[in-house]
Amino acid sequence: MPKTILVLVMLSSLTLLSYPKEKTRTPVRPGWELTWSDEFNSGSVPDPAKWQFAIGGNGWGNKELEYYTSRPQNARIRHGNLEIIARQEHYSGSDGLKRDYTSARLMTSGKFEQAYGRFEARIKIPFGQGVWPAFWLLGADDKQVGWPTCGEIDIMENIGREPATVHGTIHGPGYSGGKGIGAPYSLTSGRFADEFHVYAVEWEPAEIRFYVDDHLYATRKPADLPPGTKWVYDHPFYMLLNFAVGGEWPGSPEATTKFPQIMLVDYVRVYKKAP
Repeated sequence: MPKTILVLVMLSSLTLLSYPKEKTRTPVRPGWELTWSDEFNSGSVPDPAKWQFAIGGNGWGNKELEYYTSRPQNARIRHGNLEIIARQEHYSGSDGLKRDYTSARLMTSGKFEQAYGRFEARIKIPFGQGVWPAFWLLGADDKQVGWPTCGEIDIMENIGREPATVHGTIHGPGYSGGKGIGAPYSLTSGRFADEFHVYAVEWEPAEIRFYVDDHLYATRKPADLPPGTKWVYDHPFYMLLNFAVGGEWPGSPEATTKFPQIMLVDYVRVYKKAP
């Protein structure tokens, strides 16, 4: 190979190696201003300035089977992604509860909260009966007024028996739990666990829009609520990322469900409308 061509090939290879990934580019979205983000590009554990852990194995109101920990075995930064790892293991927490699975639940409560805007995350979900990954928002006044009065916006939920479907739902007083107002979004082929997808909501004072990969699939307005109920999406909310195992909705894992299972999060970004 001529020397000149060899040098060009070497330079081309170096360029490919050093060229930033999609997620490391400036997260510009026309019409929006970035207010918060975590690209998961540094450190080995979630940034404590941005995230805190919910810890415990009390079932979380859904009869879930996992114990949420703050251990790096269940949540770590690796290869530019947040890994939330569900493991099948006997675990006894400091609260005396014993579980056969562990996982993690991260939240920005007390660290970042925002009313209105675009909330998005690029996620590769796990796969298998009994898995239940989620990216969602909870009213920041939850400790004062309780749930569901504080409001909840589920940006993405998936249950393992529906590998090609995710759900977006709102919960409030009089329309919570199984009565939450939601909609599914399904792929025409393949399953969500096969690759990363971007899950988002765009939230305005009287409208919440749900997206997968920028495809708008559901819109919720006060007129969609049951008679006599209240639209409670008028105050700051905080974000949560969690990977539940089992529960009333997904059901329990079975022999075909392989562990450990990993929920990969490429980034989380929050925007507000540009002036």
